[in-house]
Amino acid sequence: MVRIGFIPGALAAVMLAVVLGSTNAQPSQVRVGTLACSMSSSIGLILGSQKNVSCNFKGQHPGEPEEAYTGTMTTIGIDIGVTTGGAIIWAVFAGTNRYAGMLTGGYVGATAEVSVAAGLGANVLVGGSNQSVALQPLSVQGQLGFDIAGGIGALELHPAR
Repeated sequence: MVRIGFIPGALAAVMLAVVLGSTNAQPSQVRVGTLACSMSSSIGLILGSQKNVSCNFKGQHPGEPEEAYTGTMTTIGIDIGVTTGGAIIWAVFAGTNRYAGMLTGGYVGATAEVSVAAGLGANVLVGGSNQSVALQPLSVQGQLGFDIAGGIGALELHPAR
């Protein structure tokens, strides 16, 4: 039998391992900005879920233009429960200088979240233009609801119109 107190601790350990493991994955990359996303509510469908995202990319240097993106965040794995919308902020790393539209494309990586009233989650993702962009959690995902999820996360981003 799994104790309820064990689940958040185990989830925290998994999230820490994912974050620490990803920071050394691509040492030649430099931070080019920050991606802040708001997510729609979702219902976990046992084997996955999907949320709409609306994001704003802000460059690392003052005066760089901001870019708006929309897309979907999909979790494939265990996802049970219901959550309201949430928000997550990623540090954006790339092997090249920033250019317009560089975040367009698909990302994939590890994801984990748990919510009992208020909740936390983290996603470490790699993808974008030529699979050269890494998104690492700068602040963990915040949301409300009752949910436990873990598995593979996929994020698809497109320039907002």
